[in-house]
Amino acid sequence: MELVTPSYGLLFWTGLTFCLLLFVLARFVWKPVLNAVNARSQKIDEALQEAEKARQEMKNLHAENERILKEAKAERDSIIMEAKEAGTKMIEEARDKAKIEGAKLIESARLAIQSERNAAIADMKAQIATFSVEIAENIVKESLSSDEKQKSLANKMAEELKLN
Repeated sequence: MELVTPSYGLLFWTGLTFCLLLFVLARFVWKPVLNAVNARSQKIDEALQEAEKARQEMKNLHAENERILKEAKAERDSIIMEAKEAGTKMIEEARDKAKIEGAKLIESARLAIQSERNAAIADMKAQIATFSVEIAENIVKESLSSDEKQKSLANKMAEELKLN
């Protein structure tokens, strides 16, 4: 049983060694270990704060990116709408201009046709007058081929002149 129950001398020396070890540890080792643990704890706290700050910045950047993306989409939609409106306006202007030009061409053609028609009518009148004169000349030549016919025509004209 001696092994199970220690003697007083062993207890004394074990206690003295323990106190001496505790004094040496407290005097030389405990402060540097505590300083190292505190420094490590402080570094961990700082790292956690920086991580939280980085997370917050990432959240802010994400929100900013979303806002910029929405603005870009709105601007893109606005530009597309303006381009469509400009295209529609250009088409309408071209259509109106084409209608005006077409109307001018039709009016110009109408005037040219009227002018040609008037010229053709004048030419026809001139030709009819020429033909009439030629026919009248031929008829008068036949009518006045004899002396007797000439005298009767002269008398007839003289009578008509007297009446007028």
